[in-house]
This record gives sequence, structure tokens and C-alpha cells, in this order.
Amino acid sequence: MLSIVRFKVASPNIKAVSRYSTECASTFANQDKLPRLPVPRLEATAARYLKSLQPLLSSQELAQAEKAVSQFIGPGGLGPVLQQRLLQADREAANSWLEDIWLNKAYLEYRESNFINSNWAAIVGTFTESKEPVSQQATPVQMEKAARMITHLLECNETINKQQMPADMQRGEPLCMNQFKWQFGTTRVPRMQRDEIRGQWPCSAKHIVVMYRQQAAVVPVYNEEGRRASLVQIAAQLSQATRSIDRMLQRQQMPSVGLLTAGNRDNWARAHKLLEPGNAEALEQVESALFVVCLDTETQGTTTANDGIDHMLRAYENRWFDKAIQLIVLGSGRMGVNCEHAPVDALTTGRILMEALSKEAALYKDTAPCADLPPAEPIAWNIDGQVQHLIEAAQKQAHALAADLKVLLGDSRQYGAQWIKKLGVSPDAFFQVALQATYFQMHGRAPATYETASLRRFRHGRTETIRSCSQDSLQFSRALADNMPLAQQLRLFQQAVASHVEYSRAAASGEGVDRHLLGLLAQIRSPEEAQQALLFQDPSYARSTSFTLSTSNVTPGDIFRGSFAPVVRDGYGVNYALDKGDLKFTVSEWMSASGTSAAEFRECLLSTLTRLHDAGQYAMDHQLLSQ
Repeated sequence: MLSIVRFKVASPNIKAVSRYSTECASTFANQDKLPRLPVPRLEATAARYLKSLQPLLSSQELAQAEKAVSQFIGPGGLGPVLQQRLLQADREAANSWLEDIWLNKAYLEYRESNFINSNWAAIVGTFTESKEPVSQQATPVQMEKAARMITHLLECNETINKQQMPADMQRGEPLCMNQFKWQFGTTRVPRMQRDEIRGQWPCSAKHIVVMYRQQAAVVPVYNEEGRRASLVQIAAQLSQATRSIDRMLQRQQMPSVGLLTAGNRDNWARAHKLLEPGNAEALEQVESALFVVCLDTETQGTTTANDGIDHMLRAYENRWFDKAIQLIVLGSGRMGVNCEHAPVDALTTGRILMEALSKEAALYKDTAPCADLPPAEPIAWNIDGQVQHLIEAAQKQAHALAADLKVLLGDSRQYGAQWIKKLGVSPDAFFQVALQATYFQMHGRAPATYETASLRRFRHGRTETIRSCSQDSLQFSRALADNMPLAQQLRLFQQAVASHVEYSRAAASGEGVDRHLLGLLAQIRSPEEAQQALLFQDPSYARSTSFTLSTSNVTPGDIFRGSFAPVVRDGYGVNYALDKGDLKFTVSEWMSASGTSAAEFRECLLSTLTRLHDAGQYAMDHQLLSQ
């Protein structure tokens, strides 16, 4: 069963600033109209899976994989048994056969830290080059900026609570809005072996938590009657919280309990258990808070946008990584986020952030102050030597993880999605083929590739994998690397794009490979059955799911630039936005890995994008593109 505690649901939205149109007036009005995620046919998944292996394996390895798959799905194989169990799980699931499996296997059972490994980060708003103030205290502009964003995030929560956020539509089809129930007041709670998600909808929490100088403060933003504080009051609350923490730290050194959220999950679960007897109220206040706001100090090295995304992803002090939303505000007023990934996908949070940012940039008429607003109060933790030891261990782990990660921004301003569409090509497919060619140029082989596809057209849908690496993309990569005749390159390019579009459509329709295989894998009941599951025992499965390129399209990227870490040691993480007039991306690497270089990948990708533009423009000018 899904590991969720204390989730309350009542009976069954801001003008969207996203890739989706919004035509329905009520947030959850379409939920009952959404189809369930289908369970694909076993034979169809097997065929698509084998096709995805072709560019990754030698002919001998592919023959071995084909034999394993044939035995797995054939008479007497374990595949049909697992398929029937999955179909039964689908019949028993309230909304989706995948929902619990994905949440548990992809997130809650993962034992390494959320920090970097799972959480995603972004710079938001206008992040122009600027020097940070040299200060150990919060600045007036920092608190003013934070107060504005807090106000608008609170407005978003109120809109969702009232079911007034317009429901998303895509190409006339309604999309699932369930994830919006998990944005506010949601926290991942550490537990041994498998964490829990704590949430509430409608979210009626009356406070946020502010992290400042590695300490937490409870900051009420509503009075007891539920009236929201004015912007001026929220700014005053932030000032009171920071001054209180400053005074507290002048008196004595305090433990940095938030560091525990940056460490191993089982260690954090042990510490959480030790904290509970003497800190039950403090934990309750943090875990029930609407969201966390981090007021960072001593960030004078954060000057450029690249410094900014690096800070949002790699900084581990002054954080509580278990919250679904962490707003980070620097002394200059520039902002970012670091968000826990388990309950919500990045584009959902991105929609809320972009709505808040659009309001933050406009003139704002403040509301009247609310009466009897409780004061902001710092949390004084009671810890023993065991907890302090676990804090120090988490800090050591986080430092090593952060020191190993490099993140670089890349921008191609020569052209954008508008020009790509003139080629008659999907911008996303264009960029994915460019990624394939870039990796091949650097490493001389095809990479197992993950691209996120949304399943929100289905009830409680999350994501599926687009296996972007195809035999067609490999053939085009070779042609580009070998400078084959332009006509041949164009033909292979169009085939590669067509393959990507076909797989993307299948994935978005619930006919992808990876979630179905995960569902089958979750039906195995014993070690003996695991040995009989020949598809999963064959080395090709591990190789094809070790995603050397982990990629995600988060268009638009003008006020929201995201980043995440590679999912394998010798891989890259690539986040990109394909805006009308330019292409933006971030690339990350583990510096301890041999053979990878984010800097080289960035330059090679920029070169590839230029080559594709020049070839495409020439082809259009000379009418060489086939329709």
C-alpha cells in the first residue's frame, strides 16, 4: 500500500503560465472523466523493449536478450503469470496500478539522500548577473522579495483549496490535477526501509517554516481565524524570525538539525526516532508547514546564473530537503527552489511557481493586516550525542556529494523552437536527436537515454520513460560524425526524429516500456521467481535502465531554469527548455567519474546545434527536405 500518513481529502485555478491551456473553471472537475492508465499487452512491451536494445547491444548480446525475452513471455515463462497479477492489481487499485509502485520504488524505498540524488532545483525569476552582499545577516531586499513570493504562494494554495485553479487541458484533452493536492503542507517523513508522505488537502496549515543560518523558525502567516497576514505583516514576521535566530545564536551554538535531511534516509530515520520524544512539537511544526523559505546568507560567490543554479542544487546547509517546496532567497533578492520529488513532478510545481512569479513582478495592492497574528518563533531543538553524531555524518555525506557534482548552463541563442518548427520537426525530437549525436561524438557509442513523458492524461498519472536512443538516432549520429553527404544526413535525421516522435506518443499513451516492466517486476514474490524472470536476469535489462543520459524538457525556460544530477556515475543530467527564440539547457556530471566532462558536453552540444541549424537552413533554402 501507498506509504501515506494523515492525508485528508474533502469532497470533490490562477491563469496558467504553462505549456497547457486551461479552459475548465474547477480544478478537479475532470478527474472522474479521466481514463485509467492501461496495462500494456505483454507481447507489445516485449517487442518495443527489444527494439530499444538494438543500438545498445552487440549482435551476440541482442540475440541473447531476444532469447531471454522469448522465454520470459512464452508458454511456461514467468511473464504471463506476472502479467495476470498486474492485471489483478489494476482491478484492485482505486485510481492507477502504477501509482503506489512508482512512488515506493522510485522514491520512498530509495535509501540514499534526497539531496542531489532525488530533489530537483531551479533558478526562478530574473537571475541577472549581480554581486551578492557580504553579510551574515538577512538583508531588507531579501526579506521584501521573500515576503512577496510567500504572499503569492499562499494565494496559490488558497486557489487550489477552493478548487478555483483552472484544470489543465492539452490538445482538448483534460489532464489529471491530483498532484496539486500534494504541493502545500506536504513532507517526506523518514522511516526505516521506506519513507512516508505526509500531506493534507485542503491544506489548512497556518504557518510556514523559515530556514536562516541553519536554524528553523515557525512563522505564522494566518491568524487563528484563518485570515491571511498582509504583505507588510509577513515581511515583519520574517524580520522577527531572523532577529530571534540571531539572538539565539549569540547566546549559544545550536545544532543544525536540517542537515539530517541531506543524509542517508535510514540514518535520518534513526535520528528522527531519537528526536521524537523531546521534539515532537518541533517536528510537527516543520512537517505540517505549508512550505519552507530559506533565507541564505554568506553567498557572495553567487554572481552569475550558473553560480545560481549551482547554489540551488548543491548547497546543503540551511535546508529542509524533505519539503515539497523550498523557496530559496539570496541576499540580493534573487531566487531559486529545491523541491522534494516524491509526491509531485517538476512541471506541476513549475506551474505554481510561474504563476506566483507573474504576480510578484506586477504591482500589488496589499490587504489589510489581520488581527492577533501569532509571533514568529525559532525552534530550539533538544538533541543528545547520538543525534549530534548523525548530524555530523549527514554533513560529511552531503559535503562529499556536493563536492563531486558539477553543473553548467548552456544557451544557444542562434535559433529556437520557432525556427525548428519551420523544418516540419518536433522541437523536442530535434533536441533529443542532437543529444544523441553529441554523446556519440564524444564517446563513440549510443547512450541508454531517459526522457520524461507525462502521463497526466490518465487518472493519477505521473511519468513514463521515453527511450530516446534508437537505431535510427545511432545511424544519424554516425552519419554526422563521419560527415556523410548532406542528403544522406537529412534522410537519416528525419528517420531519427520520426522514431523519437513515435516512441514519445506511445509513452504518453501508456504504452511505454519501463513502467510496465517495473509493474511486472513488482509482482515477483520470491527469490526463486526472481531467478525465473529471465528478462530481468539478462544483463541487457540493467544496461538499458542505467540511463547514461537522463533528460527532461521543462519548456518554457525564461523564468524557470532547472537542474538535476546524473542518475548513473558515468552519465550526464540534461535539463532543457526550447523557447521560441532560443534553446537553454543545463548539464551535470559527477567529477569523480572517468571519461565524462560537462564542459566538453556543453561545447559539443552547442556545436551540434549549430551544425544542425546550418544543415537545416541550407536544406530549407534549397528545398531538400522531404515532407
